[in-house]
Amino acid sequence: MAPASPVVAGVATGSGSLGPAAPAGPAGGVVAGVGIGWRAEIAQVVAGMEGLGFCEVIAEAITPAAPPRGVAELRARGVAVIPHGVRLGLGDAEGVAPARVAHLAACAEAVGAPLVSEHVAFVRAGGREAGHLLPVPRTREALAVLVESVRRTRAELAVPLAVEPIAALFDWPEDEFEEGDFLTELLDRTGALLLLDVANVYANARNRGQDPSAVLDRFPLDRVAYVHVAGGAVHPDDPTGLYHDTHVDPVPGEVLVLLDEVRERGAGPAVMLERDGRYPPAEDLRDELAAIAGAQHPHPTTRESPTRPRESHTPPRESHTTLREPHPTGRESDTGLRESHDPAGLGATEVPR
Repeated sequence: MAPASPVVAGVATGSGSLGPAAPAGPAGGVVAGVGIGWRAEIAQVVAGMEGLGFCEVIAEAITPAAPPRGVAELRARGVAVIPHGVRLGLGDAEGVAPARVAHLAACAEAVGAPLVSEHVAFVRAGGREAGHLLPVPRTREALAVLVESVRRTRAELAVPLAVEPIAALFDWPEDEFEEGDFLTELLDRTGALLLLDVANVYANARNRGQDPSAVLDRFPLDRVAYVHVAGGAVHPDDPTGLYHDTHVDPVPGEVLVLLDEVRERGAGPAVMLERDGRYPPAEDLRDELAAIAGAQHPHPTTRESPTRPRESHTPPRESHTTLREPHPTGRESDTGLRESHDPAGLGATEVPR
């Protein structure tokens, strides 16, 4: 294991430290400071980061009885560990499976988690696995399903649950709510907290032709437990021009500007970087963490307009709704929820491509 090195503005660079923890936010300050998504590929780099406030681990990729050694070592150092689910299916019409909820609860207990998180999404239907985090229709009927699933999940957890709105590449024509209003109703009726992914907010606003700052106006920012930041890009071979929340590209400046706005509104007590592939050199990863830790980014006088505005209500595109096997790489992003193994026996059944 590499020796721990000092950190600058939240990440190891050779001198300085993360500094004092961020103040507790309106949601109660369950976690604070700067964190990172723990992945085996960058475990050694993460182990060398001093002043790390917390980390997040994909719940379906660990065995509660034997968490990865790197995660256990961080926990022993006092770093909070948050299990982050990707396969619970809070938006599944069939409801959440008791075994999946039990696994999430066991993960939380195993790592002494201060809270757990999952997505406002559905991942399976009719016994078939999608292999993606798919957007839930923002309808009253779908809201009722979500409310019931979140309540059932919270009833089995000894710690709070935070739910994360996803980066959606399409919207349903039946939508009855704006996203912020939908989330507020969900949190009001369940008592859940909000995991705010500013990269997802940026991606959705850009692809819908909306102002991300105006979108935030309708979000329940007083319920934010912690914040995600991630990179993305427009795929050069994608004729739609859609921005994809890839988790494998650098964090764009526009997302950092949005993060500053969130902090100005008092909703960023804890912020973490998600990186799920094409890992940069350790120094670049540290610099990216430093950027989200405290750097202030000037707000443009004229907000950049999206390169490709699109209508809010478009039917799902086949390329993003075709059911398939999950990609076996142990990563999670808007392009697919993926895991390298299935220690709890919760994996997908094979489906035709």
